[in-house]
Amino acid sequence: MHISGNTIFIPGASSGIGLALALRLQAKGNTVIIGGRREELLARIAAENPGIDTAAIDTTDPASIRDASAAVLARHPGLNVLVPMAGIMRVEDWHAPAGFLDSAEDVIATNVLGPIRLIAEFIEHLRTRPDATILTVSSGLAFTPLRATPSYNASKAAIHMLTESLRLQLADTSVRVQELAPPAVRTELLPGHQESPHAMPLDEFADEVVALLESQPEAREVLVERVKFLRYGEARGDYDQVVAALNAADPHGE
Repeated sequence: MHISGNTIFIPGASSGIGLALALRLQAKGNTVIIGGRREELLARIAAENPGIDTAAIDTTDPASIRDASAAVLARHPGLNVLVPMAGIMRVEDWHAPAGFLDSAEDVIATNVLGPIRLIAEFIEHLRTRPDATILTVSSGLAFTPLRATPSYNASKAAIHMLTESLRLQLADTSVRVQELAPPAVRTELLPGHQESPHAMPLDEFADEVVALLESQPEAREVLVERVKFLRYGEARGDYDQVVAALNAADPHGE
């Protein structure tokens, strides 16, 4: 995607990575609409950041996605970038179904079905735009698993392969398909994550992502330096060592 001149919808951007990127993209000359479930929080963000638009949306609810997409496109018919950002991460114990089944269903509904439903709502509109982008959000854990979060790892691996597949299918359209794969970042994704010494500071991450989008607008994958350790372990031939290092370092991998 080009770094400026876009109209961008980012569902799941009321906090964390999504909000940090939304504010930086607005500063680069884009019209930005953030989506989230907490309407009071959305109102506060809009009041504190003039020019940011908001849309109430629950990405686990197909009806909410339909309503939000209709409202966003009515207000912003020039929308040309979709960033399905919403996601949840859960620590699970797969020794017995009581430790993981409900959690796994929630994770897959949010992290996989949510983006699929969002793309379904916007794809026909995006195909009418002369320069459109779908920027998916996977994770370094799509490539190197964290022992404590099996469903999250699997959901992000699914997003990676979905992105690869969509890029092939949409090659005959005006829609570019790119993938952002973050490392661990200091957000509220898991309890204690904001203070984790093993996670990348949020502002540092968001600044590097925007710099990469600006310098490499055609890149298939947007990879900060810190995530390459996880992303390329198998290609480098040190995958087993990367898995061991990740799970030794992360407190949730104990």
